[in-house]
Amino acid sequence: MLPSGKTRGDFLHITVKSDDEMRKLGYNLARVLEKGDIVYLRGVLGAGKTTLVRGISRGLGYSGRVNSPTFTLLNIYPASIAIYHFDLYRLENCDLHDLGWEEYLDGDGISLIEWPEAGEGQFPREAMFINISLCDDDYERERVVEICAQGDKYQHKLEELKAFVDTGY
Repeated sequence: MLPSGKTRGDFLHITVKSDDEMRKLGYNLARVLEKGDIVYLRGVLGAGKTTLVRGISRGLGYSGRVNSPTFTLLNIYPASIAIYHFDLYRLENCDLHDLGWEEYLDGDGISLIEWPEAGEGQFPREAMFINISLCDDDYERERVVEICAQGDKYQHKLEELKAFVDTGY
C-alpha cells in the first residue's frame, strides 16, 4: 500500500513511515515517468532521496545495486528506460555545461538529480520537484514528502501520481 497522502492544489503531501514506503512511493512514481523526464530531489543528508531512487529504479525494472553517486556525480542504471542518477552534493556553483549535462537531460533516459541547488539556474525549469523532510530532525521517524510539478507535462504526471496515492495503488 502507498503511504498516506493528501492532495492540495498543485502539490502532493505524503507522510512516509518507513524505507519500504519510500521505495513503494518511488515504484509508483516510476509508473508516471517517461523518457526525457527530469526529477529534482531535495532533502538533508539521510532524508531518503537515494531510497526513493531505489524504488524508481525497481519500478523501471532495474534490479542491480543503487547507490548515491556522491563521489562520481553520476550513476547510470540500465532499466526499461535508462536512469541517470546525479548527485551534486560535492559541487558548489559550478558551470554544469562543462560537465556535459545537456547530453543526459536531452537524452532518452530519466534524470534524477539530488542536490539540484548546486546548479541553480542551469537546469530546465519544467520538471517534477520532490522535497523530503525529516520530522523533528529525527532520522528514525517518518518523513514528509512534498511533490510538485512545473509545466503542463509534469502537472499531468502529478495528477496521475495523486490518483495512485488517493486509491492506495
